[in-house]
Amino acid sequence: MFHPFVIYLSQKGTLTNSELEHIEQASVQKKLRKGQYLLEEGTVSNFVGFVVKGSFRLFRVADDGTEHIMKFAIENWWISDFTSFMSSRPSQCYIEALENSELIWFSKEKWEQLLATIPTFKQIIEELTARNFEAHQNRIFSNISESAEERYDNFVRQYPTLYNRVPLYMIASFLGLTRETLSRVRKQAVKKPA
Repeated sequence: MFHPFVIYLSQKGTLTNSELEHIEQASVQKKLRKGQYLLEEGTVSNFVGFVVKGSFRLFRVADDGTEHIMKFAIENWWISDFTSFMSSRPSQCYIEALENSELIWFSKEKWEQLLATIPTFKQIIEELTARNFEAHQNRIFSNISESAEERYDNFVRQYPTLYNRVPLYMIASFLGLTRETLSRVRKQAVKKPA
């Protein structure tokens, strides 16, 4: 299970065999069944996970019981509640496996040791963190400035493999739309000439 992670890291930077062995020794391989929770509200997110296989959603539940999906994660993506992870405060989120999934999992203690002892790994993570921050800013801007049609089109274009793996009501939640609005937008998209 660790080999896909080695391939991923080698695409991001140059790590020695010794450093890769150190990273592997710090990791835990986890398997989750569809519907199983990796994190529940009220617990501290004391881990970072790299998705080897499967998919996850990170979501919050509003006072009225409505679920708001903040992030999806599929193969070669990272998953954690990074706010809780960095602050060590209880999470306001849930992380659920949407499919039978496999993760390379790092505890906070091991993660911090890796960042402190392997400069190349730290550089890789800093670059990924910067890109993740940019993506979140772009998503916020999209949600406040684009029409439902534009958000849907962008989602399908940016995440074509995810689109076919996630139920439509979850896509609606992620886009900040009602199911009815997403259904209308999808019908209009099908009628558009190519």
